[in-house]
Amino acid sequence: MKTPGIVIVGLGPAGAELLTREAWEWIAQTDEVYLRTSLHPCAVELPKTLSVHSFDNLYEKHAALGDVLDEIVNTVLELGKREQGVTYAVPGSPWVAEETCARILEQAKEAGLPVRVINGMSFLEPVCAALGIDPANQLVLIDAMHMAEKNVPTFPPSCGALIHQIGTGIDASQIKLTLMSAYPDDYPVRLVHAAGSAQQSVEDLPLYAIDQSVKIGLISTLYIPPRENGHAFEDLQEIIARLRAPDGCPWDREQTHLSLRPYLLQETYEVLEALDREEPDELCEELGDLLLQILLHTQIATEAEDFRMTDVIQAISSKLIRRHPHVFGEVQVNSVDNVLQNWEKIKAKEREDNGNSHKTGMLEGIPLALPALTQADQIQRRAKRVGFDWDTIEPVIAKVREELEELNSAETSAQRQAEAGDLLFAAVNLIRWLDIDPETALRECNLRFRKRFAYIEAGAAKAGKSVDELSFEEMDALWEEAKKAFSVPNET
Repeated sequence: MKTPGIVIVGLGPAGAELLTREAWEWIAQTDEVYLRTSLHPCAVELPKTLSVHSFDNLYEKHAALGDVLDEIVNTVLELGKREQGVTYAVPGSPWVAEETCARILEQAKEAGLPVRVINGMSFLEPVCAALGIDPANQLVLIDAMHMAEKNVPTFPPSCGALIHQIGTGIDASQIKLTLMSAYPDDYPVRLVHAAGSAQQSVEDLPLYAIDQSVKIGLISTLYIPPRENGHAFEDLQEIIARLRAPDGCPWDREQTHLSLRPYLLQETYEVLEALDREEPDELCEELGDLLLQILLHTQIATEAEDFRMTDVIQAISSKLIRRHPHVFGEVQVNSVDNVLQNWEKIKAKEREDNGNSHKTGMLEGIPLALPALTQADQIQRRAKRVGFDWDTIEPVIAKVREELEELNSAETSAQRQAEAGDLLFAAVNLIRWLDIDPETALRECNLRFRKRFAYIEAGAAKAGKSVDELSFEEMDALWEEAKKAFSVPNET
């Protein structure tokens, strides 16, 4: 090659026997090649006269895959500017699961560097042949290093997935943990090793054991079979859309945003009740009922062309990233208070950007439909974020006593109602200072009262009486017994 430029060669999935004729002829007439990785069966079969370099060291040099890819791309582009140019060879096909190639093509075009691509057979054909599957049937391709960097899978479990280029035991361990957030530990998976070569093998094993495979290497591919319908978010979306379709359910079809309001509130309270009961199975079911309401509202909006689920997800994703610069950006925080203060500044900037800075105060975002105790707690917490709070708990306690005395001294019904509100507000403030959620505390108190009163009713029935036939002293004695039966830690 006597002019600057880049030649990208696909080495195929296995040994030199699967190289295309065009690829072999090019490699045979050149004198230097840069391999993305030398850990490929074809590498040892290249002509002995060829000067071979690789980027293997970069995978150990950098912790993040993005940094590895950046350095490979930048290096190839610089080498391509030389008088003799550069030949860059990659496993499989340059067009399939080779991110460096796509980026080199894009940036070379901007730099005016010519690029020739010599294609090769991808890993996909021999892997699918080994597994006996058709990739057209909802199959997702994912790079192992990309997957290892995630906390949850980036594909729906109703799709099959091929995770390619699993290199080391630690990669497999990280991938296993990521997948276990969406699949059972013993979910059956398959590892394909050295697909297309004489050493090809397929290993069937449970998900938890993939990092224990002694055969795993850079030419290993993990196949995750699709889970049955009903395990993916998209499956649930399809069910809701079907219910709302012209030939769907008459009840679901007639619902509107307004008609669904009571159900949204009801399902929210049922989630809270499940949390109070500390019953995981019940909580799982109730969260599903709440999610149903969200999907129904979104489907109605989709039909009206107001917004779609992708808009809902994009909006909340952008908001979370924007409001957590200490996680997704460079901002440093030292405490939860710092986080909350930054949160209010970011929200104020959002209001300003939206032209609502003169319309929306920091308290106006608290929904009026919230229970009054929760509203009071949220109001006080937001006021604290801007410094409107006492420095110690002593004046908070004193304020409760002051409001109790003012309620006791109130002379009219209107005064008593106002002072009662002030007392409750002051009590909520004290509870907040103790880092307790007032709504949860009162809800749990109500639940304890229900259980204890039911104990009194059962005691009365045991004595052949109704509750109203018991004297106060008898009820009080049963109440003390109930307190012991349904106590809280350290309760006296």
